[in-house]
Amino acid sequence: MGVTVNPTVSRRRLGSELRRLREISGMTTQQVAERLLISQPKISLLENGRRLIKPRDVRDLCALYGVQDQRRVDHLMQLSKESGQQGWWNSYGDVPYGAYIGLEAEAAAIRFYEPMVIPGLLQTPAYAHAVIAGTIPHATAEQAATRLQVRLRRQSRLGARHNPPRLWAVVDESALRRVVGSREIMREQLDRLSHLSAQPHVTLQVLPHDAGAHPGVSGQFALLEFDDATDASVVYLERFTSDLYLEKRSDVRLYSDMYAHLQARALGPERTRRFIDEVVTTYGRTEARPDLRRPGRGVQRVQAPRPPTT
Repeated sequence: MGVTVNPTVSRRRLGSELRRLREISGMTTQQVAERLLISQPKISLLENGRRLIKPRDVRDLCALYGVQDQRRVDHLMQLSKESGQQGWWNSYGDVPYGAYIGLEAEAAAIRFYEPMVIPGLLQTPAYAHAVIAGTIPHATAEQAATRLQVRLRRQSRLGARHNPPRLWAVVDESALRRVVGSREIMREQLDRLSHLSAQPHVTLQVLPHDAGAHPGVSGQFALLEFDDATDASVVYLERFTSDLYLEKRSDVRLYSDMYAHLQARALGPERTRRFIDEVVTTYGRTEARPDLRRPGRGVQRVQAPRPPTT
């Protein structure tokens, strides 16, 4: 097959089109469920792209909605087949945030706000390894290695020569100051940030501590936007036990406004690069701050609740 299929996106497009056809027909999800002898929540999951649907079920829904154009029916059935395929991330086993990876892989623009650590797409291998080791202490060496491989493969699209995603990242100053792994790792990580921020498709802004209270105090979030007009923008919220995906226009608009406020409060891109360079010098000192918890050790290790996917 000449084109890589993204099952997550195919499932979302199919669900969105089925919802549109149902609304045109004037039927409610409850009425559809009663006619097909299935549960109403299943219809909602199908329309939200959260559940697979078989081609024959797509055919039955099209008949129920009065779709006469066979080409449209065939197209929707093809989307059903594609949505059942495996994404590249599935080859790594059970990846907890596979749905997010599928969306990220197709997004034309990604906007991050990250208050605690450097966003995953911008991490060096050493920094990513330290984040994973520190935030998932129960993970086996094999599980940690798998997560690292997935994270690094996600980054490959950012470095693509053709059509890389447009990336905006607002990062809190705390993420630059928190020593993850070691001071040497932090120096390498901040050098990487400075380099990436000079790329034409990457905009990086630091939100300094003196910015005070701001709309991002509630935590990390990401906004993903797509080129295809049928793909609605998504807000991604990472949580401890389950992640949230918000697609309602009102929710997306709210988080877009929040992001605009964060960008306005953050340092501009040029000032951000100078700020990062200033912080780098603090990690370039020969003396290391003592770790009061472990006598004789000069590296402070910080653990966060869970490794961010973004």
